[in-house]
Amino acid sequence: MIEIDRERLVRLMREQAAIGATEDGGLDRLALSDADREVRDWFLEKLDVAGLDVRIDEFGNTFGRLEGSDPNASTVLLGSHLDSQPNGGQYDGALGIVAALEFVLTLDERAITPNHPIEIVNWTNEEGSRFQPAMQGSGVWAGAHDIADEYEKADADGETVADELERIGYKGGAPASPQKEYEAYLELHVEQGPSLETAEADVGVVTGIVGFTWGEVTFTGEADHSGPTPMNHRSDALVAAADVITQVRRIPGTLGERTVGTVGYLDVDPNSVNVIPGEVRITWGFRDPDDAVVERAFETVVREAEHAASREGVDLEYEETMRAPSVEFADRCIDAVQSAADELEYDSKRLISGAGHDATHLASVTDASMVFAVSEGGKSHSPEEYTSWDDCYAAANTLANAAFQLATDRVARSDR
Repeated sequence: MIEIDRERLVRLMREQAAIGATEDGGLDRLALSDADREVRDWFLEKLDVAGLDVRIDEFGNTFGRLEGSDPNASTVLLGSHLDSQPNGGQYDGALGIVAALEFVLTLDERAITPNHPIEIVNWTNEEGSRFQPAMQGSGVWAGAHDIADEYEKADADGETVADELERIGYKGGAPASPQKEYEAYLELHVEQGPSLETAEADVGVVTGIVGFTWGEVTFTGEADHSGPTPMNHRSDALVAAADVITQVRRIPGTLGERTVGTVGYLDVDPNSVNVIPGEVRITWGFRDPDDAVVERAFETVVREAEHAASREGVDLEYEETMRAPSVEFADRCIDAVQSAADELEYDSKRLISGAGHDATHLASVTDASMVFAVSEGGKSHSPEEYTSWDDCYAAANTLANAAFQLATDRVARSDR
């Protein structure tokens, strides 16, 4: 059994949380920003301390490799992300990176060399806040996205991924694709929901990830003076958008118990108190473990947008910006996480992730699963995100022992 160093885990978490820290206790570390460059530099320093061989690929995904005792053995990969939402939390993604670092540091301290090589990776732009789509770096690496297309994705200021990778010095030379066989992938993350806390569980054993659709709708009417223009002469884009916003709230209740829907972005032009809105853009997001339900949600929101545009006499454009299928993790990796939790005598709960993670793409490359840490109050993507050090330690210990089982052939391989 592996037992990691709790004090070092906490120290490393505090170090990374100081990079891009906000005054209200949050974290603002958008992908490919100056703060992201600083935390990437910090990560490289820690990989060096751990004695790992470093490679940075063409999309900025950064790997540290510990060789195993068997030169022919496939690699166990542990990963997560260091970028954050704007004014997000200190644990989201970063805990997975720090836990993986702590695991290899513990192996080094104890002079333990597992059969299989171990790699840890920081994926580029998991959050999808500055550049879309989310899980961009892992998606490129796994072959879900074309790298040339993703290089050209631009932020709100017109800066492209390719230019920003160059600017911060993290456009590496290694191919952004698997160059070797992988034994398994494990990822630790905070739950970002209340299930573990409600169940009074210590850790989560993740069996899969929900599917989802993201998209945006733009309504174009006529901007006009809000005083003299009669109500029956108006083409109000915001009224049409408001109808769809309401429907996104209601659609999940018609589809399933696990379906959720959100409008997270609203842009109104000209956004003046005395002007009828001429153009409004909103986003939608729907998630469910059943891909057929996700498809029905997509079809329904498009239909409702068409009805709203017709009622208000405005033009409509829509685009589905991202679709991710649901994922079922490999039994052998789920079992490794469960076995580790049991051996450590942690109370665990099996659950499906309601948020997307890089493991979504990794599951198409190799056997995969995840460990969840308790999110107090279910809060995430905000400064209120909080996971106690005890819960961080429990999840990190579980990750370490599950990875150790996979890296020492204690879990039988699947027929992938």
